[in-house]
Amino acid sequence: MPQPSVNQKSIQQIFDTLNNVILGKETQIKLAIACLLAKGHLLIEDLPGMGKTTLSHALARALGLSYNRIQFTSDILPADILGVSIFEKESSQGNEQHGVFRFHAGPIFSQLVLADEINRATPKAQSALLEAMEEGQVTIEGETRPLPSPFFVIATQNPASQSGTFPLPESQLDRFLMRISIGYPDAKSEMELLTGIDRRKLAGELKQVISLTELNQLQEEVDQVHASTSVLEYLQRIIHFTRYEGGYSYGLSPRGGLGLLKAAKAWALIHQRKHLIPEDIQAVLPSVVDHRLADAAHQSSHGVSTQILQRIAVIK
Repeated sequence: MPQPSVNQKSIQQIFDTLNNVILGKETQIKLAIACLLAKGHLLIEDLPGMGKTTLSHALARALGLSYNRIQFTSDILPADILGVSIFEKESSQGNEQHGVFRFHAGPIFSQLVLADEINRATPKAQSALLEAMEEGQVTIEGETRPLPSPFFVIATQNPASQSGTFPLPESQLDRFLMRISIGYPDAKSEMELLTGIDRRKLAGELKQVISLTELNQLQEEVDQVHASTSVLEYLQRIIHFTRYEGGYSYGLSPRGGLGLLKAAKAWALIHQRKHLIPEDIQAVLPSVVDHRLADAAHQSSHGVSTQILQRIAVIK
């Protein structure tokens, strides 16, 4: 049996590290890793206290990324996220005073940004992330400033049924490659949580397991995963169904279709394959498609992918 490559060992190290912090959630952890390797952004929707913040902190520590947490509230302003220029006086000889505006970077200028409870902020504050998530830069007071690389946003949101929330618009949802839910732990994991050490403390003590160079190599390997014509035709049938046959008000955007392909390639890479198979697309489909099309389909947030998987055959 062939030995796993150095990069495959790196993926396993990341998975083992996170699996030791977030117990019993192997699939969700793999999806989070796949999202990062595909250079996407991750939305975690769940009830408070499920480990959303712990997962993001653990991911940043394991990958050695600079990390900032932004607590979104109803009164947060775009400047609180992006930064602001402040006039600073500078004394000079004589009685004259001179000064300059100096830019003070906001918490968005980190490699991994946790946008905590993003749907508690107003649409104006939410929109501050649009350019950053799409182009890896922000424009402030007419000047464009690049963000660190890699740049990865993990946003958490409480269910819309909870009070004090502002639903994310479609344009914002489309910029999240994946949406996942962590959910309640199983009985075995719950007992380990009750009797073990604090998982937040454990996440804070994690050591970096891969270098930035290795992370970049893994992200480049995702693009090198081969997709055959037959698999691409299966993917295209899924996209076509959402636009013209499913009865939805709108279908997957080109960005959504490309995101589905890249997420599937990342999933294949995690499972030590250099070629894409239909099962890779099926594995990531709920996390890539459901949050984009739930409103369009007038269904529950997890009904769209189920319908697609039932209606679209792998082989035509």
